[in-house]
Amino acid sequence: MRTCVVSMVAADSEGPNDPGVRMFRRERSIPLRGSAAALCNNLSVLQLPLRNLTHFGVVHGPSAHLLSAAPEGVPLAQRQLHAKEGAGVSPPLITQMYESDGSVMVYWHALDAGDASPVQAVFARGIASSGHFICVGTWSGRVLVFDIPAKGPNIVLSEELAAHPTSVTDIASEPAQGQDCVADMVTADDSGLLCIWQSGPEFKLSTQIPGFGVPCTSVQLWQGTIAAGYGNGQVRLYEASTGNLHIQINAHARAICALDLAPEVGKLLTAAEDTFVHIWKLSRSPESGYIEVEHCHGECVPDTQVCGARFCDPSGNSFAVTGYDLAEILRFSSM
Repeated sequence: MRTCVVSMVAADSEGPNDPGVRMFRRERSIPLRGSAAALCNNLSVLQLPLRNLTHFGVVHGPSAHLLSAAPEGVPLAQRQLHAKEGAGVSPPLITQMYESDGSVMVYWHALDAGDASPVQAVFARGIASSGHFICVGTWSGRVLVFDIPAKGPNIVLSEELAAHPTSVTDIASEPAQGQDCVADMVTADDSGLLCIWQSGPEFKLSTQIPGFGVPCTSVQLWQGTIAAGYGNGQVRLYEASTGNLHIQINAHARAICALDLAPEVGKLLTAAEDTFVHIWKLSRSPESGYIEVEHCHGECVPDTQVCGARFCDPSGNSFAVTGYDLAEILRFSSM
């Protein structure tokens, strides 16, 4: 096993930790009717190239803002999705699924509070698709696996994965790389524990990576490599098949709130409460097979607690950022 530690904690833009060469410029922002809540990973992006549209999703209080925009950032439509009322279930205990434009709710599921005490929060957190399954993390540490049919609204809860002792924080997946794929989904929790799964008719737990007393707030998968962001500002890269640590990056001065990966080129996007967004280039050495990391770009969003960041295309040529109490989505594109 080879472990490498890389320090890159951003401070003042004119100091010795200057983010470096600028590769992206700020574009026209997209206005929101509300603002972004202070939640990790509080931005979703869905690109629809055939329609020349990009959908953005942001959570604000008990509702979600879903909007579509043209490539130049002009907002075309915006919806506010509220938690379903009725059926004797309170809104915080609901998981809902919509069509991509938010026009139709196709399914809702009541969360089981179980033995939760009256003062214990009950919530769903972390979501990812794996094949024809959608996996949703919960406050109890369970992961709900929904089977999504190719056509029609006949969605069913197929199983519940119980491997986390604390609340799930994030879930990531990537398409299986053939029959011998060791892992195609990873789940993280508040203790920092990572669980690696093989999906199929039944999900199988293949590896666990112990935590070290710091929450893992965001995870991503890329070519069998796990990128994990933590509450102490570190990014760690693990081999999914073995759980071995490859590289530790001291990337931020405060807690990381979002990670994203551009799968076509291996760019890693990290964002944190220190107001900085960084972009890193991941590559695998052809000689040794080890993962190598290069810092490509740093962006400061002044006086803003960043809470979400996502690439807007699979090549990593543009990205978007949200911030707490910020009534706009900031956009950046390559120069």
